[in-house]
Amino acid sequence: MNLPLFLARRIYNSDDKNRVARPAIRIAIAGVAIGLAVMLVSVSVVFGFKHTIRDKVVGFGSHIQVANFMTLQASEQYPIQMGDSMLRLLRQIPGVKHVQRYAVKQGVLKTETDFLGVAFKGIAADYDTTFLHQNLIAGSIPRFSDTHSTQQLLISDIMANELRLQVGDQIFAYFIDYNGIRVRRLRVAGIYRTHLSQYDRVTCFIDLYTAVKLNGWESDQASGAELTVDDFDRLSATERLLVQKVNRTVDRYGETYSSQTIKEACPQIFSWLDLLDLNVWIILGLMLAVAAVTMISGLLIIILERTAMIGLLKAVGARNRTIRHTFLWFSVFTIGKGLLMGNVIGIGLIALQRFTGLVRLDAATYYVSTVPVEFHPAVIFLLNLATLGICVLVLIAPSYLVSKIHPARSMRYE
Repeated sequence: MNLPLFLARRIYNSDDKNRVARPAIRIAIAGVAIGLAVMLVSVSVVFGFKHTIRDKVVGFGSHIQVANFMTLQASEQYPIQMGDSMLRLLRQIPGVKHVQRYAVKQGVLKTETDFLGVAFKGIAADYDTTFLHQNLIAGSIPRFSDTHSTQQLLISDIMANELRLQVGDQIFAYFIDYNGIRVRRLRVAGIYRTHLSQYDRVTCFIDLYTAVKLNGWESDQASGAELTVDDFDRLSATERLLVQKVNRTVDRYGETYSSQTIKEACPQIFSWLDLLDLNVWIILGLMLAVAAVTMISGLLIIILERTAMIGLLKAVGARNRTIRHTFLWFSVFTIGKGLLMGNVIGIGLIALQRFTGLVRLDAATYYVSTVPVEFHPAVIFLLNLATLGICVLVLIAPSYLVSKIHPARSMRYE
């Protein structure tokens, strides 16, 4: 029989409600529960927020862009050949999940009373429109083409509000360059909203064919290709393979291929998101400290309360190690109850927010309308394990207090 475990169970299941230690133990359990619940909610919110913002940024620019070297170095658009052979090469790179072409043309949307400068992003049937469908608020996503013009336009709600447009409205688009002024009459097929104002204010979608023709490029040319990778955590490794096979090669028009990741294209956003990790570590440290301190207090009180019992155990031959293990097992039971309550509270709050969106945010400031949360079973398990392990470790030193208790004096202790 495991004597320390047996004694710990008897102490923990004691029905004596008049003990001084009872309130302290309840406080210790509450400290562990609240600490774990706060940690679970904090990690869930930070992961949800980071991944939501990241996915929105990736939705506009994919994971990796392959384009003309000059395009990636300047704000102007330079053509690069994106024929079948290059697309096939990009798709064969390990880690690449999807490849899609795009072309960008600057222009002006004009109504009878207003006008707005925007970037027309030309896309075709190979473009993954999942992100656009997820953020569509009105109308539909046109079947964009690279062989003919459908005269369809997808705009953001910011553009629609500023130009007073609705789905089905006709609008004129003006394009001014060295070829002069050209006009296209387009129909608003759909309206999207991502809450990323820096993109929503300037990006609308048209046919790839139209964007290429307006730029005066050949049919096999485009602004570049967007690549989606299988694993975002291996983004750098995939890009290194891309650099080896594609970068610094020259197309048949004499243009040089180059590439950049979405982190390189939007360093401010990803640096800001990385700062959130520091906040998480600070919260985890504070909550673990709170749980540890409350458990230390509870353990010291229960040891002092059980001084007579400790003296009796020593008198009958129990070693200090056995008694210390008894109180450490008692602490494990207490921590376990706190962890159970913390999981119920934390996971309950996460589920409530995920399925109801109860806590809302100002989308103009936070880029999302509700607090995003994510369930990560592995993270929940690790937080529970870390909390249990750290709390038990910090209790080892206070448990040595039992060695200072002498049987003769403790038998008279009250």
